[in-house]
Amino acid sequence: MSSSITSCCHFYVESAGTTKSRRNAIWKSPRAAVIPSFHLPMRSNEVKNRTFADDIKALRLITAIKTPYLPDGRFDLEAYDALVNLQIENGVEGVIVGGTTGEGQLMTWDEHIMLIGHTINCFGGSIKVIGNTGSNSTSEAIHATEQGFAVGMHAALHINPYYGKTSIEGLISHFNSVLPMGPTIIYNVPSRTGQDIPPRVIQTLAKSPNLAGVKECVGNDRVEQYTSNGLVVWSGNDDECHDSRWYHGATGVISVTGNLVPGLMRELMFGGKNPVLNSKLMPLVEWLFHEPNPIALNTALAQLGIVRPVFRLPYVPLTKAKREAFVKIVGEIGRENFIGEKDVHVLDDNDFFLVGRY
Repeated sequence: MSSSITSCCHFYVESAGTTKSRRNAIWKSPRAAVIPSFHLPMRSNEVKNRTFADDIKALRLITAIKTPYLPDGRFDLEAYDALVNLQIENGVEGVIVGGTTGEGQLMTWDEHIMLIGHTINCFGGSIKVIGNTGSNSTSEAIHATEQGFAVGMHAALHINPYYGKTSIEGLISHFNSVLPMGPTIIYNVPSRTGQDIPPRVIQTLAKSPNLAGVKECVGNDRVEQYTSNGLVVWSGNDDECHDSRWYHGATGVISVTGNLVPGLMRELMFGGKNPVLNSKLMPLVEWLFHEPNPIALNTALAQLGIVRPVFRLPYVPLTKAKREAFVKIVGEIGRENFIGEKDVHVLDDNDFFLVGRY
């Protein structure tokens, strides 16, 4: 009997009208539909630029990097790349992308994740990229952290929920929701969040192998409380970081001042006790934090010619008198110690762009 055979889901139909199922046939899925060993990046040990908590724990100098803008308020990636390159050239080991200093609070999440991905793609082989993917909403923190690790960031920075504060148990649950995704630094800055992260929360979270350490802004007594128990801590206060490092056991600093004088900050963190250099830097540090960060930093980088004098509101530049004071400070510390090659100069009020919608 001659037959024409048509295949459909591996059933065979004979022209005589008899339908047979080849019970012993082996079903094979379409080749294109199967990718061997495929996993979602944020849940895999094969994450791009895979980094472990121990790699982050070793970092001594991390700069909370500034985000520069174009006159219409969009990111100035050319200026940003130059700024990151200057950090690398001066021995900085890591950058916080989109932190308070980088004005993550003024970004959409699309902008935020794009900037993390851009930084990884351009500089991930030369410096550790730590994305600020924290939020006062646990759901947002989870989603942003998944995206951050998916685009390749080495570690996440997480703040405790601010404004709509929660209980101690809520803090633990919040952080435990993001810790499994990858290396994490917890950021404690009660002056901004309105709520301290007490040591018993950190001690509970320390059970996770992904806890790289704590950026601590409460002070050196708290720093030593942690370091004496084997926890890694970075000082979050530039005015205390020398003593944190050399007298209280801190691994290093997550620095704002490093944007301007990364070489001197490296010397402060790597070169041993140096109270003379520390004292020399104090006028600059005090100037930087006279108004809420990053107002002074933005003003300083504009006066050094590193970034355009563009501010996303609600930030506005320092007063003319403070801008003049910065020029004097640069002269006292030495222009050669600051990034860039242009002469520092005092900008006039009308030199600045203030952008409300972007």
